[in-house]
Amino acid sequence: MKIRTLLGAITCSIAALAVAPSAMAADYKSEYKLSIVVNTTFPWGQGAQIWSDLVRERTNGRINIKIYPGTSLVQGDQTREFNAIRQGVIDMAVGSTINWSPQIKELNLFSLPFLMPDYAAIDALIKGEVGQRLFQRLEGAGVVPLAWGENGYRQLSNSKHEVKAPADLKGLKLRVVGSPLYIDTFTALGANPTQMSWADAQPALASGAVDGQENPLSIYTGAKLHTVGQKYLTLWNYVADPLIFVVNKQVWESWTEEDRKIVGEAAREAAERQIVISRKGVTPEDNSLLKEIEAQGVTVTALTPEQHQAFVDATKGVFDKWKKTIGEDLVNQAQKDIENRKK
Repeated sequence: MKIRTLLGAITCSIAALAVAPSAMAADYKSEYKLSIVVNTTFPWGQGAQIWSDLVRERTNGRINIKIYPGTSLVQGDQTREFNAIRQGVIDMAVGSTINWSPQIKELNLFSLPFLMPDYAAIDALIKGEVGQRLFQRLEGAGVVPLAWGENGYRQLSNSKHEVKAPADLKGLKLRVVGSPLYIDTFTALGANPTQMSWADAQPALASGAVDGQENPLSIYTGAKLHTVGQKYLTLWNYVADPLIFVVNKQVWESWTEEDRKIVGEAAREAAERQIVISRKGVTPEDNSLLKEIEAQGVTVTALTPEQHQAFVDATKGVFDKWKKTIGEDLVNQAQKDIENRKK
């Protein structure tokens, strides 16, 4: 009798253990909303897709992520994305430091004109103390940052003429993202900056409502901007745009420790792969994407060191002003890390 009772108890315990994952999964959402600005054909979106696929596979479908491109969860207004994550409207995101900088002023660091001269400089920031401090800042703001990705260096295109000097920008109406720092930078260069979402930018370029824009080459080619009059492209590497893989804090805490580990590892793996995709064809070692752009009849202008310095000098006042806004200590640390980087 005692043996039967003991066996029965063991059977019940095993059954309970077998049911536990299902019960746990039942408490999870059937779908987790992941926001991105672009679609999944761009390197940015590919990183989100890789993350989503890895998580779904490694959690056996317990965490099912659906990607919402075009920041459609906030009606296309990318500057509202960060607040929507904090509020729980968005569960997860692969977001731009630029778009989140209105809420987290320290993220303006990456938009300081001509701070980062090369990819080694970007790596020095996101992989070092600066990256850690920014993640701590994001955690304090109510989101869980997991990994750094990359949208790339933002280059300048327009429909009017070559840009080799600040004077060439005078009067050009340029679409810029919704950040006051970008308004200040292009105003200092003599241009006429106009803030608008990416969704509005493409038809504005096509109609001639704006003369040009600035974006990474992957966006330029993916959106086929040469077909909307953007025939002049200047390579000036004036800012770069790291991406951040994040999860809403309440969503993160609702998962088991095992699943949090899976999601975090998947984010870091996806981010590493995404950075490789983002840099393909646009580095000194591999400029194949530039050759493709030139083959489409686009005039590609690479600045000489002297021409580059003229732009640096013209925006120094903007750099100094925003250094105080971002935090002098953080900017000083960034400059130190860049100076000590391994080239």
